[in-house]
Formats: sequence, structure tokens, C-alpha cells
Amino acid sequence: ITVQKESSLNEAITLMMMHNYSQLPVMSGQRNVFGVITWESIGYGIANGNISSLVIDYVRKEVEIISYDTPILEAVPRIIKHEFALIKKNDGTISGIVTLADISSQFINFTEPFLLLEQIENHIRQLLDGKFLVEDLKAICNTSDYDRQIEYIDDLNFGEYVRLIENPDNWNRLHLSIERSHFIKHLNSVREIRNDVMHFDPEGITDKQHEDLIKMSNFLMELKKYT
Repeated sequence: ITVQKESSLNEAITLMMMHNYSQLPVMSGQRNVFGVITWESIGYGIANGNISSLVIDYVRKEVEIISYDTPILEAVPRIIKHEFALIKKNDGTISGIVTLADISSQFINFTEPFLLLEQIENHIRQLLDGKFLVEDLKAICNTSDYDRQIEYIDDLNFGEYVRLIENPDNWNRLHLSIERSHFIKHLNSVREIRNDVMHFDPEGITDKQHEDLIKMSNFLMELKKYT
């Protein structure tokens, strides 16, 4: 969505409000970027006595333009520096805008599963910590890895946490007033999700898997209050 440099200020404001945009490209023809108009540029203009009703009198000429096939890691510093960038396709047309909000949203989408898994693992460690001897921990580990040192609960991986809890005798040591089979079932679901995340599955996790991680993290957080 763009405006021409001959457009009215009212048209630009209307489009920005209707689409919840903070800025619009101002074009001179179909492919030439004349600049951008932003809430900031409008505000500065009015504050300095500008009473024009035309877009051209509120245009910010400095605008970052990034080609469509630019690697994202190369584009991010430029977007951070300029707060947004226009994206130009190979045919010279502007295909859209990438803003700091877009970058932040993508960062959250990418990192949230890692953060949720870290929270879940920390909660599990705290539930298990101090309940078992070193011999108990070594008994459920892969004995073929001779270089591996097992001294603390932190030395186990997530799959080993599950195996430790699956043992009925070990479960009884936790003194948890919850149903064991359901708990283990959901832990195994988290373990499978963790495998996908840690192996950087290109399709990412599903909405259902994301919801399962949030539910387990919240459940363990509440459970800790009573243990």
C-alpha cells in the first residue's frame, strides 16, 4: 500500500489508520520511491508550522531499500538502524515493508520454543534434585559412553529424566500427588517436541505443540509451589 507524492495528506493518514501502519512508501510512478511518510514526519511538520494538505510536504527522503533476495541476517542490522526498510523485488516494484516489529515477532516465534523447553527442564530438575543417589542416576544412563561423568541431576538429558520417573520406585520418591501415567505421557510428548526443536526441523513446531509446551511449563510451575 503506497501513496503518490501528489496525494493528499488526508489520504495518507486514512490509509495508515485503516491498516494500522506507522509509515507508507511515497512513490513517484510505479517503481520510483520518492520517500516515506510517517507519523513522526507528520508530527514534526505540524509542530513546525506546516499547514500543507499534501503528502509531498511531509515526506522523509531518507529511506532504506533492501532487495527481495537479501539474506535476512544481512538485512536485520539495516532494519534495526533505520527502524524499517522497503523491500524491492527484482522487477523494481516495492513488495512491502519490514519493520522492527516484524523482526521482533519473528525472533519471538523462533526463540520461544527454546525458552519454554529450558523452563520445563529447569522445573523437572528441581523436582528431581536431591531425591536420588548418584548410583540411581548412573543406572538409567547409557553405559557405553565411558567418558561421560554423572554426578548431579543436571548431568542427565531430558530422555533420562523421563526414564528415571518411569520407574515406579523412583516415582514414589518424588511424593507427588498427581497421576503418574498422564504425567509421563505428557513428558514424552515434550521430549518428542524437544527433539524436533533441537534438530531445527525446518517446518518448526505446530500450534498444538506450542500449546503443549506452554501447558506443561505452567503445570510444572504450579506443581513446584506444593513440593
